Amino acid sequence: MGDKVRFWRWYRTVPILAMALASALSFGLVGLPQEAVRRYILPVHHESAIVESSIRHGVDPLLTCAIIKCESNWNEAAVSDAGAVGLMQMMPATSAELAEWGVVDVWSYDPSNLTDPTTNIEYGCAYLGQLQLRLGSLDEVVAAYNAGPGSVEQWLSGGGDIADVIDFPETALYLKRVNETYERYQQLYTETLDPR
Repeated sequence: MGDKVRFWRWYRTVPILAMALASALSFGLVGLPQEAVRRYILPVHHESAIVESSIRHGVDPLLTCAIIKCESNWNEAAVSDAGAVGLMQMMPATSAELAEWGVVDVWSYDPSNLTDPTTNIEYGCAYLGQLQLRLGSLDEVVAAYNAGPGSVEQWLSGGGDIADVIDFPETALYLKRVNETYERYQQLYTETLDPR
């Protein structure tokens, strides 16, 4: 029984250590020249696609950049073990639903072509836009992007702030990472990626 308890104590500390490491790395970025951070650590690729899709779906383009950075680190070919694809790690089933509901123009953006950056960004922004319509806060939207809106609504059913009621350590860490990354993008890109 003692080994089992020690394992669970260790397992519970992993997300805390990961958050501490992410915070330390984020703090370390402060001393670097902004141009170096923009180029090598927090870049923006596919800017026009990000701005156009973000505006079309009512999403802050800098939030889109933060999601991309945390989901795939700008890797267009990324595929997760769960089957999420591309820059914004879209699930094919979610993209198909968005297309079926008419949220995305399927003639311009084929939901089966999620490895195409422009298509992936369009579906990712459409999903974020739908989550914003459904949920009450940015933290809820970000948590739902990771864990699904059903999980977020279930966690919120007992009351409280989303950051305090998340049941999945991965989602708690994801929320913290996206918020920190979003804040850094807002600091670094004050003159670009602004909505028109």
